[in-house]
Amino acid sequence: MEYRILKKISEETISKKVEEIAQNISSDYKDKEPVLIGILNGCFIFMADLIRKISIPLELDFVRLASYGSNSASSGRIRLTKDVELLIRGKPVIIVEDIVDTGLTLSYLIKHIEKKAPESIKVCTLINKVERRYKEVVIDYQGFDLKEGFLVGYGLDYGENYRYLPYILSLKIED
Repeated sequence: MEYRILKKISEETISKKVEEIAQNISSDYKDKEPVLIGILNGCFIFMADLIRKISIPLELDFVRLASYGSNSASSGRIRLTKDVELLIRGKPVIIVEDIVDTGLTLSYLIKHIEKKAPESIKVCTLINKVERRYKEVVIDYQGFDLKEGFLVGYGLDYGENYRYLPYILSLKIED
């Protein structure tokens, strides 16, 4: 398998975008204490950088979801393997995701969290990738719009590899 680099998003560009998102969240929630819920594993680097730049008090939790299917396509069957542990009833929630692609996982999670009766649910993602979107979802805080390529780096992986890269590569995989 070979690949061609379509685009690179530098560490500096990512840092500036994370700062911008953090400022928007801090402004929007200046009189509240939101609960940020990260979707593991991919969000952990983005979420760590994001919360260090948010200037208001917040709570933090994680969920983990598994979708069945091949690495390149989701079957739409999603299983929650780690649930929210904090009490979120009546609190503003921000779901933090590394990438929104098909929208299936995020749609499932929003419905799950709605059952816990939070005050509100907003979505924050570093990357909005609409080329394979099956389920429309509202994204309230967004870093980059990318339309093509397989993404690795800054928490995004290929077979659990490349998460460590401080930048993002958009690859075209060729057989």
